[in-house]
Amino acid sequence: MATSVQKRASAVEAVDCDVVVVGAGFGGLYALHKLRESGWSVRGLEAAPDVGGTWYWNRYPGARCDVPSLFYSYSWSPELRREWRWTNRYAGQEEILSYARFAADRLDLRKLIDFDTRVASATFDEKSERWIVETDRSGHLTARFLIMATGGLSVPNTPDIPGVADFQGAIYHTARWPQEPVSFEGKKVGIIGTGSSGIQAIPMIAQAAKQLVVFQRTPNFSVPARNRPLTDEDHKSFDDGLDAYLASLEQSDFGRVPPTAFTAEVPPRDVQWKHYEKLWNEGGSGGFLKAFPNILVHPDVNEVAADFVRQKIRETVKDPKTAAALSPSGYPFGVKRLCVDTDYFDTYNRPNVELVNLRDEPIEKITAHAVDTKSRHFELDALVFATGFDAVTGALLAVDIRGRNGATLKDAWSEGPKTYLGLTVKDFPNLFTITGPGSPSVIGNVITNCEYHVDWIDACLAHMRRHDLGTIEPDAEAQAAWGVHVTEVADRTLFPKANSWYLGVNIPGKPRVFMPYIGEGYRTTCKEIVADNYRGFTFGVSADRERAAAE
Repeated sequence: MATSVQKRASAVEAVDCDVVVVGAGFGGLYALHKLRESGWSVRGLEAAPDVGGTWYWNRYPGARCDVPSLFYSYSWSPELRREWRWTNRYAGQEEILSYARFAADRLDLRKLIDFDTRVASATFDEKSERWIVETDRSGHLTARFLIMATGGLSVPNTPDIPGVADFQGAIYHTARWPQEPVSFEGKKVGIIGTGSSGIQAIPMIAQAAKQLVVFQRTPNFSVPARNRPLTDEDHKSFDDGLDAYLASLEQSDFGRVPPTAFTAEVPPRDVQWKHYEKLWNEGGSGGFLKAFPNILVHPDVNEVAADFVRQKIRETVKDPKTAAALSPSGYPFGVKRLCVDTDYFDTYNRPNVELVNLRDEPIEKITAHAVDTKSRHFELDALVFATGFDAVTGALLAVDIRGRNGATLKDAWSEGPKTYLGLTVKDFPNLFTITGPGSPSVIGNVITNCEYHVDWIDACLAHMRRHDLGTIEPDAEAQAAWGVHVTEVADRTLFPKANSWYLGVNIPGKPRVFMPYIGEGYRTTCKEIVADNYRGFTFGVSADRERAAAE
């Protein structure tokens, strides 16, 4: 009798469809639903055994979304909104994963997805104008269109520290946390990394561990979440404003830098400080990042926000040396992903928590039972890597993608990613990247960013079907001009002044290129391009039509 794995493998053999969607996170699930509803035959491929994308893998203690849960939801379905009720202002990983499972079941999507299936390669066959997709299962799939919904935060980054293979205790990565419960009771635990994942995990691990040693290279700005259960009034308020919110999704471009950023006046310091105090008490990152139009472009305005958070750290952390080490400096506020926490800074007042400043004493090696820095020896039972991701491009480049004339995506992006609108790539016909580099992608609410890309792709494929078009890809000039524009927009802001994963600097050898699009006008630009007969794109006549004409 065939095993379930064998059944899945045989299901992949010689499958031919209109569209292959890689990834079953929120973008991939919506793509499968939307394109199926539009009459296309679709197939999904997912490396995990379940839906959820990053929310399947990132199940570390304290994992939680930093976008309010009422907004971190599909906006397109009144039915899903009515049938799902969020419990907390900021939903935890388990609740978000349950929501993804609910959506997949409610929309009957699981039968379209091959789980436990990782894509190894995808090659465009120019003669048939189809993508040939090879997986780690037997056989392959072919499709007219290939949609990469692989997510911007999918590939874990694990630093190559000497001796890590020799460590005999348990090793965990926040982005690949085991499904079975992990207990740190009575254990000496080390955690490397104080970005978003580390800032969420550290307070939770500290509550259980006998000792927690935090190894920090770069301190991060973090503001309190003030998370709480949602009330009936919260839900009523959201429902009452729903029509306006849905209209705003169509009208707003959700850029991180508004048009008034470069002309706005600099508010007096006391006015700024008072406003930040109000936002600190309210909790959440959104208010801070929009506190003043020029907060992310004007150094003087930005520095007041940075001073405010540093002052809060000094007020919270009792040991002055630890407070100083936790206080970010040398880069602007908000231009790395602004972290949102629950009791993070207060955790360093616990007697079982110690901060190691790697700028003063870098890690030299890991041994069988310890981490050795330049000046000290820390014996540990377990080690946690909270070292983030090869973001935005990592999952795309993990697949051997080959376009026209054998061109590889890896070579095409050797000096940094090049796309048109973050959706398409020259020489890779009929390939679409949901929230790819050069789009708002990981900036703002990823779910609504995914929805917009899926809707754009759906409309594009409908256009191609109406006009019997076989292929689409961007012109070289349009793609190059878009890349220049993305960089110019970023360079007008303070974002490039930080060595963030937005620029890929956390990955050795990765080109230093600002990958997301942070300006206003993205959706407007996309609409104008479509209205102008898909300006900047080249369409090919379908091979079937050419053959029919020849006959």
